[in-house]
Amino acid sequence: MAVKERKFVKANSGDTVKTVKAAEPKASYTKEARHERATGKRIAAIIFWVLAIACEVCFFLTLNKTIFVKNYQLYVQIGLLVLDLIFVIVGSQFWKRANDVDPASDQNSLKFFLQNQMGLIVSILAFVPIVIVLLTNKDLDKKTKKILVPVAAVALILAGALSIDWNPISEEEYNATAQALQGEQVYYTPFGKSYHLDPDCRALKNSSNIYVGTIEEALEAGRHDPCDFCVEQ
Repeated sequence: MAVKERKFVKANSGDTVKTVKAAEPKASYTKEARHERATGKRIAAIIFWVLAIACEVCFFLTLNKTIFVKNYQLYVQIGLLVLDLIFVIVGSQFWKRANDVDPASDQNSLKFFLQNQMGLIVSILAFVPIVIVLLTNKDLDKKTKKILVPVAAVALILAGALSIDWNPISEEEYNATAQALQGEQVYYTPFGKSYHLDPDCRALKNSSNIYVGTIEEALEAGRHDPCDFCVEQ
């Protein structure tokens, strides 16, 4: 069997490299620096979420015909639902990336939940009122309701599923992992969920592109979990 050609790419620059030992973490990984980087991502998330809520408001305006486009009203409403969904999901991805860079402390359970699941909360705010109004609106014709209710329900499910942070990391976990592997080189793939300690790990055998970097770079890329195979070694 032919061995798959693999390319190791430096996580912070994109340059192809040999598997040399990783450098010590830079000053950019201090808590203050990480918080500053995360702030930009959180601002972007809020902007997209505001746009999502604006689409929701416009949708309600189409229901009471404050906004009315003759012959195309239904298409406008579907378009607003789709835009609402896109903005919610994009905003949630920015928010999750911000939490990877600057995670919340798990000392306060409520704050930890709210910070990590803000995308889910916004999804509920953006679509649950729409679903409720559509189901309870007696003035809406049956054909329109038959189309809009399933579209809104599917949008709610998709937005929620793609906005939940299924595996949030706490500040304490981040710090403990970074300290334990300080100066070590780790590996991860564009679509994998774990970081690896061994470049020859069997889980990496079929990966053509492998990122090489510090544990901080892996954590900020959302690779929070160590590979089970690497840990067993």
